[in-house]
Amino acid sequence: MRVLVTGANGQLGYDCIKELSKRGYKDIKGIDIEDLDITDRDKVIKYITEYKPDVVMHNAAWTAVDKAEEMAEKVYEVNALGPKYIAEACKMINAKMVYISTDYVFEGTGNIPYEVNDPKKGLSVYGKTKSEGEDFVQELLDRYFIVRISWVFGLNGNNFVKTMLKLADMGKKELNVVCDQVGSVTYTADLAVLLCDMIETDKYGIYHATNEGFISWAEFADEIFKLTDKNVKVNYVSTAEYLKFVPQQANRPLNSRMSKKSLIINGFKTLPNWKDALMRYLKELKLNE
Repeated sequence: MRVLVTGANGQLGYDCIKELSKRGYKDIKGIDIEDLDITDRDKVIKYITEYKPDVVMHNAAWTAVDKAEEMAEKVYEVNALGPKYIAEACKMINAKMVYISTDYVFEGTGNIPYEVNDPKKGLSVYGKTKSEGEDFVQELLDRYFIVRISWVFGLNGNNFVKTMLKLADMGKKELNVVCDQVGSVTYTADLAVLLCDMIETDKYGIYHATNEGFISWAEFADEIFKLTDKNVKVNYVSTAEYLKFVPQQANRPLNSRMSKKSLIINGFKTLPNWKDALMRYLKELKLNE
């Protein structure tokens, strides 16, 4: 199979290419913003129809959630129209498409894990535009995998784990971290394995794919410091309290729990527990220092 991976310089794109190579795929092309502007329909159609991949793993997205509130039009182009153009090109050459989406497509109320077909009511520009991207992919294609993830961390890029470690290394002894936003983390090395398993099947549809176990951001921070022996006190604060310290943020879902039922029904392995993922990631970070 010939595979095209967008967002190749990001956390997930990097690990997808690594996993594909590990599996012996020879025909892999990783591209990023400097190689292709996904908001330019003509360029997208030309690039993909000329390269003729069997699969497009579309990881590229606008992910700066707060900044997105100020640039709604641009974010719509990247997160909704970009996937639309890629889906159009995939349709022309009968390629499979993987579209990486997010827990932010949901309103995030209650405490029950969201099922894949639950109503979508994103609270932020980021959430709404990713949801519109999903809709375009579903309208245009039959051969698609829409994979919703959350709280991502990987080797190649910035994330919450790296931020916590950086703050500890800067000498911070106390941090306020929200405790009423609950969800799951996604280690990109684990997710890449699942995505590569998926593209080797025709089990198309929508999936939720995060590491097992639900936690709050504050619990996650606590575990990061515990595993790295950093002496930092985590103050558990509500989102409302946190907004007093850091105002002008995008609305975030309080409930980011997502059900893995669709993965299990289709015979895919769920991702390892979040603590196991975090331990392996911290080891990987150390090796790459």
